Amino acid sequence: MTKTLTETDLRQFTGSEGFYRHWCNRAFLYTEGVEHVADHGEAYWLIDEIALTIGHDKQLAAEPFQHWTLTVAADHTATLGCTDGNGRKLFSKEVIFTDFPLARIEFFACENEFGAGHFTLMLPSEY
Repeated sequence: MTKTLTETDLRQFTGSEGFYRHWCNRAFLYTEGVEHVADHGEAYWLIDEIALTIGHDKQLAAEPFQHWTLTVAADHTATLGCTDGNGRKLFSKEVIFTDFPLARIEFFACENEFGAGHFTLMLPSEY
């Protein structure tokens, strides 16, 4: 079964009633829209990368709002980056290969009601 992900698919997510807890970083939740990206884009690796980076980087975890972007080049390399939402770069990593189906995807990671170090990852339309 081939899984697909399109930008049109993502427009249906405007809020989330259910949340998923990350398997390794238990302080990290993500929305139904993010689960859809991971499942239909075969990108659980991307959710893992964000969750584990936030969980292991104390300076990054201290930022209550984060804007994450994956930009995929034509040669299947990519850049995963994070800013504070105001353009201040917090993190960047080169990905040597990905078959992620979209050229670009964005997420917001916001500190949730559980306090410092606890984040919820969402699509911008779910914010």
